[in-house]
Amino acid sequence: MTDFHNIRFPTRLAFGASGGPVRRTDILQLASGGEARNTPHAFSRRRYNAVSGLKSQAEASELIAFFESRLGALHAFRFRDPLDHATTESVSATDVLLGLGDGERTVFQLAKAYGIEPYVQMRPLTKPVVGTVRVAVDAVEIDVAINYLTGEITFETPPSTGARVTAGCEFDVPVRFAMDHLDIVLSDFAATRIDDIPLIEVLDHV
Repeated sequence: MTDFHNIRFPTRLAFGASGGPVRRTDILQLASGGEARNTPHAFSRRRYNAVSGLKSQAEASELIAFFESRLGALHAFRFRDPLDHATTESVSATDVLLGLGDGERTVFQLAKAYGIEPYVQMRPLTKPVVGTVRVAVDAVEIDVAINYLTGEITFETPPSTGARVTAGCEFDVPVRFAMDHLDIVLSDFAATRIDDIPLIEVLDHV
C-alpha cells in the first residue's frame, strides 16, 4: 500500500469520534411479496467522524498540519477506533483461530472474529499495533515474524498438520480523509469550531 503513511491520527483530536461499520445490501422486492437479498461486498467498510465540537486554535493548527501532510484524501493513515481496537478485551495468544497448519504453510493473516458459530464473520487485520501481537500454536505461545503494515505473521518452521494457529492483538484501522477540504470556523478568541472531519476505511486486504 504505497499511498499509506504509517502514522496515527492524533488521539487528542479523535476524542468524541463517532462511527462504525457500514455494509451494503441489495434488496430485490419479488412479485410474490417476498424479497431476495444479496451483498456485493465481502467485508464492511468503516466510516468515522472525528469532529469533537470546539477545539483550541492550537488543535486546529495540528489538524491542518496533519491534513496537509496527508495531501488531503490522497494518503491513508492509522486511526484508533475508540470502540473496536482489539481482538478481545484482554488480548491473548488464543483469541482468534487463524487456521490449521498443513506442514507447509508459513504465513497467516491476523484477523478478528465477530459472532459465534455458525455465524462467524472474519475481518482481516492489516495494521496491528507494535508490541501487542501474541501468537500461539496449539495454545503454546511462540515468537514469530510480524509485518505491521500487512498484518501477516510468518513462521520460521511451518506449523504441523492440524495444529491450531491462533493470535490476538490490538489494531488500528487504515483510513483516509473522506474529503479534500477542511471547514474551520474561528468561533471566539483562540477558539475554533470544526463541524465535520469525515474519515473512511481503506480496504487494503481486498
